[in-house]
Amino acid sequence: MGLVDVIGPGTAPESDAGVLSLLGYDPVHDSPGRGVLEAEGIGIRVASGEVAFRLNFATTNGAGTVVDQRVGRSLTTHESEALAQSLTHGDLLQDLGIEATVRATVGHRGVLILRARSGDALSPRVTNADPFYERVGGMGRARADADRRIPEVRPESDDPAAARTATAVNAFIARSALRLAGDPTNARRAIAGKPVANGILLRNAGTVPSSLPKPWRERWGIAGAAITEMPVERGIARLIGLADEYVGPMGPDRDAGYRERAERTLRALSRYPFVYVHLKGPDEPGHDGDAPRKQEIIEAIDRSFFGPFFASVDLDRTRIVVTADHATPAILRAHSDDPVPLLLVGARAASATEAVPRTFGEQAASIGVLGRLHGSDVMPLLLERSVRTPT
Repeated sequence: MGLVDVIGPGTAPESDAGVLSLLGYDPVHDSPGRGVLEAEGIGIRVASGEVAFRLNFATTNGAGTVVDQRVGRSLTTHESEALAQSLTHGDLLQDLGIEATVRATVGHRGVLILRARSGDALSPRVTNADPFYERVGGMGRARADADRRIPEVRPESDDPAAARTATAVNAFIARSALRLAGDPTNARRAIAGKPVANGILLRNAGTVPSSLPKPWRERWGIAGAAITEMPVERGIARLIGLADEYVGPMGPDRDAGYRERAERTLRALSRYPFVYVHLKGPDEPGHDGDAPRKQEIIEAIDRSFFGPFFASVDLDRTRIVVTADHATPAILRAHSDDPVPLLLVGARAASATEAVPRTFGEQAASIGVLGRLHGSDVMPLLLERSVRTPT
């Protein structure tokens, strides 16, 4: 065991940056932006010249302060789709010569795509309209000091395209609030005593890059697959060329869902020499400050994913790494820069004389023989190569 600084001390990474780092990619230079990855994850190919943002429907106080950044986690995907269609059909940036398309993904999540119909081009080099996440050096990271007011979007360069994009995004946020306030979906939620989705948060703009990152097989010399639950991880898999084994969000029967994922993983391992599995479960209760539920989900993963998986996998021929793409401490209700535990098990993973701890967690990992690694060290460790990301 050991610990992993997924990005580095002082940076609380977003999921896309963490996953890219663990898979051996540069989260700044290899990522087209969170919005593009989210769009790719629901089958939308962002076109050249378009700018895409990750979107959250949120509950605000009507004056620009966020009451709940996830609408109480009770907004269904069906409701999000209705709200997204309303905002798209409203053509809210028509007077600015810009087409704005909103697409729902899962629950309160979505994507905003901007396309210039006329006039100057658009640029992703703008700040976030989300008080909980900031862009630093082109990469998103969680903010520890969020004041809950939706910040005004500003251009990150002197490029007129960035200025035009910032103006458009600020206008879209203001106009969407007015449209959402009178939307029938929100009226029904208010009558039912549920929080309304009367605001949007936008972050991590992206666009189609001039060159794509090196494909997975070319980078590591082996074929691979990805079993994912959420659009952003699916988008990353498609971006780098991992075979898409999307299973979708967890259903109401958690244990059945993890057993299904274990079965899918075993089937994938029979066809590919490498499989990346993403299990989102513990992240959401971390954001909600619900430590007991986070523990319950980790126990369910242990019981219903790893139980059947290890009962069927040949550890003499399989090498496995278990880790996380970021920490989400329940006490913070947000991502943190804490190192995450890492477990290496299976073929040639431990010497015969090494004392193997009986628990897996931060404390045990902190004294593990692997020491403290960087996210980019994980793939070389798994593949038994020099522990440095290849160029």
